[in-house]
Amino acid sequence: MSDYKAPVTEIAFVLDEHVGMAGIAALPGLEEATPDVVQAVLEGVATLTEEVIAPLNWPGDRQGTRIENRAVVQADGFKEAYWQYVEGGWGSLPFPAELGGQGMPVVLATAVLEMVQSGGIAFGLCPLLTQGATDAILAHGSDELKRTYLPKMISGEWTGTMNLTEPQAGSDLAAVAARAQREGNHYRIFGNKIFITWGDHGMTENVIHLVLARLPDAPPGVRGISLFLVPKFLVNADGSPGARNDVYPVSVEHKLGIHASPTCVMGFGDDGGAIGYLVGEEGKGLACMFTMMNHARLSVGLQGVAVSERSLQRAVAFARERVQGAVAGQTGRAPIIHHPDVRRMLLQMKALTEAGRALAYVAMGSQDRIHHSPDAAERAFHEERIALLTPIVKGWCTEMSMEITSLGVQVHGGMGFIEETGAAQHLRDARILPIYEGTNGIQALDLVGRKFLRDGGTGMKSLLAEMRGVAAALGAGALADIGTRLARAIDALQDAADWIRANADAAGVVPGAAAYNFLMLAGTVAGGWQVGVAALAAQRRLAAGADNADFLRAKLLTARFYAEQILPRAQMHAEAVQAGAQTIMAFDEAML
Repeated sequence: MSDYKAPVTEIAFVLDEHVGMAGIAALPGLEEATPDVVQAVLEGVATLTEEVIAPLNWPGDRQGTRIENRAVVQADGFKEAYWQYVEGGWGSLPFPAELGGQGMPVVLATAVLEMVQSGGIAFGLCPLLTQGATDAILAHGSDELKRTYLPKMISGEWTGTMNLTEPQAGSDLAAVAARAQREGNHYRIFGNKIFITWGDHGMTENVIHLVLARLPDAPPGVRGISLFLVPKFLVNADGSPGARNDVYPVSVEHKLGIHASPTCVMGFGDDGGAIGYLVGEEGKGLACMFTMMNHARLSVGLQGVAVSERSLQRAVAFARERVQGAVAGQTGRAPIIHHPDVRRMLLQMKALTEAGRALAYVAMGSQDRIHHSPDAAERAFHEERIALLTPIVKGWCTEMSMEITSLGVQVHGGMGFIEETGAAQHLRDARILPIYEGTNGIQALDLVGRKFLRDGGTGMKSLLAEMRGVAAALGAGALADIGTRLARAIDALQDAADWIRANADAAGVVPGAAAYNFLMLAGTVAGGWQVGVAALAAQRRLAAGADNADFLRAKLLTARFYAEQILPRAQMHAEAVQAGAQTIMAFDEAML
């Protein structure tokens, strides 16, 4: 056992009150997601993460991974834990039954993913990427590729990876140089990829790589990139792994965190060419890969929530046990949880974690409505909503994970700086989250450019209107102070949005300078919107005589804390947005 306790009650509340699980279960094809099934899933994965995955987090970080005989050796215990995950069917929840999935809602699989990631991000990255690769093949692969690869990827018997980055091509994928040659009904792939998470391991009998590469006659830029499926082992006619393909891990990176997740340099084609199969159409690989990337971006935001939850639990446990100093009204020395500043830090961690969780689940819930709603207008609404929320969830939730895990170290005081307490690991692990799957600067540019300015602000206008409805509902009763503060923050977001639209230049300098603060502003206000939803639900449940009164009263206090201590940041970010680009761009390179 570990110190981690899966937040089943909290997640169930979010599914019911923020996502509207009853409405999702009423959609065609999702009727089996009954309350009993949902509760059974939450409790089952809670047991797996508490008893199997979470205890590996600390020793896995200490041991790390290595290359032996051209193969990655994973940390001890990971293979056994992974197969318990597979045998439980946890990775197959959201996929079609005809391919071996369980046909459950994506948002329920989100709850599984969160708890697995809280158990250990390094472990959880493997199934996370497999689900993203599965989505990409499901959306763009040929019928033959789907038949050959998806059943075992959905079951978890085979895992998947995403191979984009090269030494000279990070976020700028136009610079991808890996090449592909046509050869009959397949292709030969040559080149090197870096930063490939779980690019190799010994936990499963096959690893399925999705690889971006160029054909010889491809045009320059992103329009010349194609996507290929490259298996570690070729697949025999009966579906079993066959000959070893020409793709190998060259090395594993030595990193700040997520030590038990092998981040590989992968070599393709050193011995004649790795055999690969086209996914989608030639020259349209980036569009296909974005199916996986958008899944990954939401999942990375959820990772921010997951590591924040683990850090919060560790900090609360330490604060209850650590005795230091005196507190007014108590005799003798007191646990530090009674000191006002420590309590401020813990509440800050709690409020931000709960806001981020609700926001991430709301975004994931849109996927179920997009895929299952019979109403075209509802599908269109959720397409627009998830597009707008994706960069906010990825960007804001991961920035907040850095704040929360840093506070987790701070609560521990000097002991937090000592690795043995475990607090520092969460901070180290979280540091990658604002970087990978598109840095948060890129998320901010996406939010401002593609998701706001390009559509004339219609998606943001709809979101602001929904937020104002919650603020008005809060203002109609005992929660009026929360409603007033939320309304003020919404006004700040509205003012910043209007200013960007009015001052945007063709070169994109002004939106570029304002983008990060606009992202943080949108996240802060969206978090306030969701804690407002929680407060209204808690108030309603308390009035109805709900059993878990302490949990619900904590929801009300958390919402009030967020309104008092977090929402004032909205004005700061709004002012920074409207400061414009002049000072930022006035610096000559030599001045820096």
